Amino acid sequence: MLDLIAQMLSYPFLIRALVVGVLISLCASLLGVSLVLKRYSMIGDGLSHVGFGALAIATVANAAPLAVAIPVVVAAAFLLLRLSENSKIKGDAAIALISTGALAVGVMAISLSTGMNVDVYNYMFGSILAMKQDDVFLSVALAVVVLVLYVVFYHKIFAITFDENFSRATGVKAGWYNMLIALLTAVTIVLGMRLMGALLISSLVIFPALTSMRIFKSFRSVVFCSAILSVLCFLIGIFISYAWSTPAGASVVCVNIAAFFAFWILSFFLARKKV
Repeated sequence: MLDLIAQMLSYPFLIRALVVGVLISLCASLLGVSLVLKRYSMIGDGLSHVGFGALAIATVANAAPLAVAIPVVVAAAFLLLRLSENSKIKGDAAIALISTGALAVGVMAISLSTGMNVDVYNYMFGSILAMKQDDVFLSVALAVVVLVLYVVFYHKIFAITFDENFSRATGVKAGWYNMLIALLTAVTIVLGMRLMGALLISSLVIFPALTSMRIFKSFRSVVFCSAILSVLCFLIGIFISYAWSTPAGASVVCVNIAAFFAFWILSFFLARKKV
């Protein structure tokens, strides 16, 4: 096994994928706890479809993919937030409306120009070969910004996650912090799409939080467990992908599924011991 790991680390593209993947896994897992508790976990899936539409248009226009996708997905995140708060179109309906519309626009743009080429396939399902040197620098910089902002505003995020109305009553600007969560989620989704794919990136947001909640109950313990679990599942998934030549994104998701069921079974044993 050690020889296989050493062989993996001899490839520059795998090192790039590991660096970006670990940072994205951390960002997604931290934000995922708040999104799941606020019952807004499917925003990751919705924004990933918007990201695919933006990346498809950027590919057709020969523009820089991340430079186009990030502002578009951030705008979509703010729009989703506003629709959910101030419109008759609520939560899941707003996500479905925007995500399916963006996906349709992306597919139409591709079909009328280049067709389903390798780049578009990679955006949909992810590829460890898709990470170029420039993408790595941008991804690392933005991921660090996401992590720093999350840590700095941790207590405010905690407050609006559990009781937004009480937070507003005590003077916390809940709307601004909801927008911050939406902004950080949008950036994380776009950065992770190149590696995990538009169809799978939302799993990094949902699975670690749900898995940790099987055993841990406090917000802080769930956050810590989610972060550690997300990174471990990603590293194991990449190792499986390399060893058995399986798709990287799907391998990571399958490891997350296995971890979820393992924690679920463990929670039953722990519950019986307490009785």
